[in-house]
Amino acid sequence: MNDTDIDARLEAATRIAKTAGELALGYFLARDQLAITHKAAQDRVSEADRAVETLIRDAILADFPEDALMGEEHGDTTGRSAFLWVIDPIDGTTPFLSGLADWCVSIAVAVAGEPVIGVIEAPRHRETWIAARGRGATVNGVKLRVDPEADLTSGMFAFGGSLRCDAAETGGFITRLMQSGCIAFHNGSGALMTAYVAAGRLVGYYDAHINAWDCFAGLVMVAEAGGVATFGGADRLQRGGPLLAGAPRAFTAARTLVDGLG
Repeated sequence: MNDTDIDARLEAATRIAKTAGELALGYFLARDQLAITHKAAQDRVSEADRAVETLIRDAILADFPEDALMGEEHGDTTGRSAFLWVIDPIDGTTPFLSGLADWCVSIAVAVAGEPVIGVIEAPRHRETWIAARGRGATVNGVKLRVDPEADLTSGMFAFGGSLRCDAAETGGFITRLMQSGCIAFHNGSGALMTAYVAAGRLVGYYDAHINAWDCFAGLVMVAEAGGVATFGGADRLQRGGPLLAGAPRAFTAARTLVDGLG
C-alpha cells in the first residue's frame, strides 16, 4: 500500500458517494412509491438501499476489480488486493423512509481490518464528509477538529437505540449521562453521529452494538480530527460490536459510565 493507492481510492470513494447520494435522493423524494420489506422488527430495507448499493459496488469494481467488498445489503465479495470497501448505501433507512433528513451514503476503505478512508455523503444536509488516514478530515472542505477541552457538560452526547441493543443497558447509560449534566441525542444514523463527533457537533457517541458499515467511515474522521474511538473486537467486521467515540475528555468520562453498567 502506498500514497498513490490511497489517493486513487479516496478520489473514487468521493466521486462514487456523490453519485450514489444523487440516486438515493431521487428515491427519497419519491419514497411513497418504494417497495419495502422487513429484515427484522424496526429493521426495514427498501429497493432504494439495494439499488444504491448495486451502483456503488459496480463503480468500485470497475475501477478496482481486485478489491474486496462488504455491504449491508449484498454481503461480501472476496478480492485479491489489500483493500476492503465497507459500504452502507443508506445509513439511517428509518429516517429515510420517514421523510427525515438524517440519512447518508457511507463508504469506507479498510486495510488489514482497519479503516483508512471514510466518505459520507448526506444529500439532505448538502454535506460531503471526507477523511483519510494521515490526511485529515473535512466537511464541505472545512477541516474537522474536536475540542480537546470538551467534556460531558460541554454539549450533546449521542446514543445508539436499535433493537440489537439491550434496552435496560441503553436506558442505564442515558440515565447516567443525564445525571452527569449532559444532553442525550439520537438521530437514527450511526454514520452521521460518528461524523458529528469529529466535527465537534457532539462531544461523543455510544452505541452498545453497531455494524462496521455504519461506523467505519466515521471512525477515520474521528481519529483524524483528534478524537478517540473504540469499536468492537477481533470479529467486528463480521459481527459488529460496541462503539464509543468522543473528544478525549468526554470519551474518558463516558468510558467510566459505560464500565459502570456491568
